[in-house]
Amino acid sequence: MKKYIALLSVLFAFSFSLNALPDLKKDITLEDIFVNRVFVQKSIYGLRSMNDGEHYTRIENGVLVKYKYADAEFAEKLIYFGDLNLKSSPDDYEFSDDETKLLIATNSKYIYRRSFTADYLIYDFATKQSEPLSIHKEQKAAKFSPDGAKVAFVSNNNIFVKDLNDKTETQITFDGEYNQIINGHADWVYEEEYELTRAFEWSPDSKKIAFFRFDESRVKEYNMNTFNNELYPKNQNFKYPKAGEENSIVSILVYDIPTKNTTKMNIGNNTDQYIARIKWNGNKLSIIRLNRKQNHLDVLIANVENGETQIIYSDTEEQYIERIDDSFLTFLNDGKEFLVTNERDGYMHLYRYSIDGKLINQITKGDWEITEFIGCDETRRIAYYISCESSPLQRELYCINIDNGSKKMLSAQNGTNSVIFSKGFKYYINFFSNADTPLLVTLHSADGKLLRTLEDNAQLRERMKEYNIAKREFFKFVTSENVPLNGYIIKPVNFDENKKYPVLMTQYNGPGSQEVKNSFKIDWEQALAAKGYIVVCVDGRGTGGRGETFRKQTYGQLGKYEVIDQVETAKYIGSLPYIDAKRIGIWGWSYGGFMSLNCILKAYEFFKLAIAVAPVTNWKFYDSIYTELYNGLPQENPDGYDNNSPITYANRLRGKLLLIHGTADDNVHIQNTYEMAAKLVSEGKQFDMMIYPDKNHSIYGGLTRMQLYTKKMNYIIENL
Repeated sequence: MKKYIALLSVLFAFSFSLNALPDLKKDITLEDIFVNRVFVQKSIYGLRSMNDGEHYTRIENGVLVKYKYADAEFAEKLIYFGDLNLKSSPDDYEFSDDETKLLIATNSKYIYRRSFTADYLIYDFATKQSEPLSIHKEQKAAKFSPDGAKVAFVSNNNIFVKDLNDKTETQITFDGEYNQIINGHADWVYEEEYELTRAFEWSPDSKKIAFFRFDESRVKEYNMNTFNNELYPKNQNFKYPKAGEENSIVSILVYDIPTKNTTKMNIGNNTDQYIARIKWNGNKLSIIRLNRKQNHLDVLIANVENGETQIIYSDTEEQYIERIDDSFLTFLNDGKEFLVTNERDGYMHLYRYSIDGKLINQITKGDWEITEFIGCDETRRIAYYISCESSPLQRELYCINIDNGSKKMLSAQNGTNSVIFSKGFKYYINFFSNADTPLLVTLHSADGKLLRTLEDNAQLRERMKEYNIAKREFFKFVTSENVPLNGYIIKPVNFDENKKYPVLMTQYNGPGSQEVKNSFKIDWEQALAAKGYIVVCVDGRGTGGRGETFRKQTYGQLGKYEVIDQVETAKYIGSLPYIDAKRIGIWGWSYGGFMSLNCILKAYEFFKLAIAVAPVTNWKFYDSIYTELYNGLPQENPDGYDNNSPITYANRLRGKLLLIHGTADDNVHIQNTYEMAAKLVSEGKQFDMMIYPDKNHSIYGGLTRMQLYTKKMNYIIENL
């Protein structure tokens, strides 16, 4: 009996010692995030729906593979890219409309954020042979004609057409010249702000090409040095229109292939305007035109034979019209009707018009907004869209009858959804995540029925169990101005409410942006939490998901109300019992860098530290389309620019400041940081600065991100 009692005592003591062991889970480090990439989510890339709407393709391990939508089962292998002597998978690919040929982009070299040059190949499925598209260098924006017999592309700012039958190549524009004239491709500011690169469109009958012509001869140049370990730096000069400065003069022309004639479309006599998109409607061309202030929009319909145009739709807003993308205008019923999105009732919704410009009906309604219009199944009279109807933090998929407004939510879980539909709208692939769930990729029929899971990131879920992961908690508070704001907070895993913690506030706050969303993210914020910091993010006034009034309050005064709301956040967070209000820092990138600078300068009593990466320091330095859209013209609103410029408040610096910028930033020029630094020096202020030679706005490549975030982490540890 004594032996039995003794054995129980030993077992109890052993059990107690096990329970007393510290948590064996690992803390998340910067190496996990940026070097080992432990938390990268798997996804499905390179999806292309085939014409039958029953199959899709994707590239897997150097092979173009065809799958069935109905069950996501393998159908066939279409191309082994190794047989084409490609060293790796192509950078992009496109089927001809009849799916007899494939246009393959290889050796792509990016110019700016979206534009690139490539070596294009044409692959013929019948002969199983490939050939180069052209001998011209710097090919860009190649596109099949609808009949699959030709490919148009841009080289040296001119448009060429390759006939795939007789192998001839025809040049259709001749005045293209670097930094002077661009045909068929966007200039810098259109690419950045309208997300436009290929600036030409084939007509449905393949007989005409409508194209943009940019005359950027009057646009001033920005000069940027790149070093690349050479003895002498290379000077890259490109046309960059800054706020209030001259833009390119844009013309819209139509080239007729049979006659070789080019006709100019009548887009008005005003040359100081924007053409956001062109789109064919049968044998006519639609042209979307905005004034310089971007608060008045017209949709023109052009007779391409003589260039005459008429307005079929107009919209005017007091402040501005949101930037136009490809989904803004959709023609229906053989071009007799069209759908547009606008926010005339205070929220972004979908409207239907007849081709003569008469409103038929408002399709979606409510105090919520569409964040993405997917498209319309005309046969079933059903439109599909993503919205934040249940909450600004959510993104949900809906379908709605365009005639009677009957709608249904197709997404099943709370979180963030995005979708890719098959041609014909019979199936869709859904990409879902929320704060607790890594990316889940699923296949559905159009009614929302789940058919199959394509990627569940099971390995990542298991790997996450090995780590201490701090929960991202969402919260809401009301400011002293009675403005309710949404935010999230990340506390250390071993959080003790009786302790006082330092805080790093992270934010972006650009117009229409949103950082506080119910989506999955494990990044350096978790590494900060592992070091004992609390991370807080709040979307202030001007951000998206909450309608026009909330978003447009910042118009003409960028940096005023957004800073007030971040200060209100610091006050609110500092009032919590577990926060050390004397140790609050703030950081941001780009617009967020502009914000963090303004916060520590305008309200230094609330912030001990600020880190500004690639910041705008005066909106006069930034591009015309973006800046004037949200801040008006500097000639008409000088106070809105200067009163909210961090440079204006350089003499107020009290805390610790780290400026970071890449020298090859073609977007937010390093001029911004240099001017800020010059003003701080002239005021006798001490600050820190980190420069990344030859790095662009994203500052990446090799171990760059690891070095960058280590610099930031160390700066926070040393000073917060």
